[in-house]
Amino acid sequence: MFPDSFENVRQLLKKLPGLGYRSAERLALHLLVEKPEMSDQLIAVLRKARDQLKRCPLTGDLSEGEQSAICRNSVRRPEIVCVVESVSDLIAFENSGVFQGWYHVLHGKLSPLQGMGPEDLFLQPLVERMDKGEVKELILALPNDIEGEATCHYLREFVVGDRDIETSRIGFGLPSGGGVTYADSATLRNALESRKSMTPPGSV
Repeated sequence: MFPDSFENVRQLLKKLPGLGYRSAERLALHLLVEKPEMSDQLIAVLRKARDQLKRCPLTGDLSEGEQSAICRNSVRRPEIVCVVESVSDLIAFENSGVFQGWYHVLHGKLSPLQGMGPEDLFLQPLVERMDKGEVKELILALPNDIEGEATCHYLREFVVGDRDIETSRIGFGLPSGGGVTYADSATLRNALESRKSMTPPGSV
């Protein structure tokens, strides 16, 4: 029914998160028919972002330099670290304005079925910071599902271990199976303020 070139664009857009068949079709029509000049702008912006953006070597956040903007912000508290699954979770917290420490983005969670093990998580820079005594509190803000719980357990038992670091887990206000990305600001604030300690009594 449609030309192959249009169908190729629609099929590619449909692979993006949150876009179904109709949404992809509307977006393809907008870019190719209604506002074709935007196609060139979008291509240029995406290419520039792809070439300039990289993973912050300290926190896993998006960065255009050696460190992310959060790392360079002297007002933030680097000794308090909020561990999240993805950059989208970090953005959700930042948009809510409820956290003023640093983040650490794992870029995944433990999931044997998906082939995601500890070695696949972005962990080494966090371990190095803990070894240097730069981390005093670790807040685990991972999804409220089986994989998220397993990842929290692994971080507490095998990454933090017997280090003198207060460790807590958010959860209040987040539905079972839910994550951070789509939670509203009030829910994130409640989840953060009502976090529960995972540190064994007497260990800190």
